Amino acid sequence: MKPIVVITTVATADDAHRLSRALVERRLVACAQISQIESVYMWENKLQQEGEYRLMLKTVASRYAAVEEAIRELHPYTLPAIYALALERVHGPYADWVGEYSGG
Repeated sequence: MKPIVVITTVATADDAHRLSRALVERRLVACAQISQIESVYMWENKLQQEGEYRLMLKTVASRYAAVEEAIRELHPYTLPAIYALALERVHGPYADWVGEYSGG
């Protein structure tokens, strides 16, 4: 069981909470952390600067495809950012907890 963090962003706190709760309730992720951030990016050839909410979703690598599919299903953006980072060093009991509660 290799723990990973899947990251995505949404525009509103309501969307962040809705998406986080759905993924935890489906046991695709063990934990969702929500942070308010500021994003600067290009969209349709225009510079954008907006507040967003970043979701850090703790799961295991074997669940990535299911997590991505659920995010795509539930996400309000046309092109959501969805990517994962491997967790190289993880406290063993915490990694076990992530695996247990994300269906890993």
